Amino acid sequence: MSKKCNLTKKKPLVGNNVSHSKRRTKRTQEPNLQWKRFWHEELGRWIRLRVSTSAIRTISKLGLAKALKVFGADTQFKRRTRAEAKPSDVAPAA
Repeated sequence: MSKKCNLTKKKPLVGNNVSHSKRRTKRTQEPNLQWKRFWHEELGRWIRLRVSTSAIRTISKLGLAKALKVFGADTQFKRRTRAEAKPSDVAPAA
């Protein structure tokens, strides 16, 4: 599973642990990611996102629709009509 926020695209940072003797060993700083359900007004359903806690705060402040637009993820959750769907998404008529 990807350790990346669905909205902010935060991902693990790589750095060094530095001991008292200045010996360096690699370490990672993971983002604080949580699974969270949000109600999407336009779609009329719940969407489940893996988001950082800072993104959760932003969503609670701005609202889901505006936060998706700010982070550029609003097109990912739009409802597509049958005409807009890719031919591979639509089952062939039998």
